[in-house]
Amino acid sequence: MSQRELAQVAGVSVGGMHYVLNALVEKGLVKLGNFTASEDKRRYAYILTPKGIARKAALTRAFLTRKMEEYEALKEEIKSLQFDLQVSETENS
Repeated sequence: MSQRELAQVAGVSVGGMHYVLNALVEKGLVKLGNFTASEDKRRYAYILTPKGIARKAALTRAFLTRKMEEYEALKEEIKSLQFDLQVSETENS
């Protein structure tokens, strides 16, 4: 994807996307390389570094943990609502 396409998908300006990508490069999470096969030598590839991959894995783990906690909380809430509904139906019978 181009920076323009990334910016569109993320809902930010192209300048904002450029700023973020440069910050990721500076932090060592992303590596910048040329597309050597491209006729347009201004085209670059942004590649996750091992540090970037580790950070992405950690973020993914945290995301999955949070979503599993939300899922369990929702299951408990549904269970509680079903119980309340049964009690209410029993009282009205």
